[in-house]
Amino acid sequence: MSKVKIKKNRDDAIDQAEKLLLDCNPVVMPLTHRFTKGMYIREIFMPKGTLLTSEIHKTNHPFVVSKGHCQVYDGDDVIEIKAPYTGITEPNTRRLIYVEEDTIWTTFHVTKHKCLKKIEKQLIKKRKNKLVSQEKLKKITKKIRSINEFMDNKKLGGN
Repeated sequence: MSKVKIKKNRDDAIDQAEKLLLDCNPVVMPLTHRFTKGMYIREIFMPKGTLLTSEIHKTNHPFVVSKGHCQVYDGDDVIEIKAPYTGITEPNTRRLIYVEEDTIWTTFHVTKHKCLKKIEKQLIKKRKNKLVSQEKLKKITKKIRSINEFMDNKKLGGN
């Protein structure tokens, strides 16, 4: 079986899960954005009992699970991740995650940008889930992003 077919099957399966999830009340998962020279650090808090999907990642980058426990489906396997855990995300990764315990997952991205729209364009491969109302998706995304916490070095006590 070719890798293209595997990715297509993975994305179809995760698209179906995403459709089901969007029919439920959205779960708020606060994000903290931190920036250093040349790096964007993204921390997400995922509450126990949450089922979520990730975007498709364009880049190879490290991640750390500093708290919690979750089951992660990557299109090939389901792996159990328990904190403390350090891993590497490979390009074209997309995940379906079930959170067993409150979890903090942090990713680290090399970038010169500090604008989230530019960073997302650099890091995320867009995929339109044809099973989901794009209007509903925009509304839910806007609601969830409205509570994101933005931090910079000055707020953290740095230079």
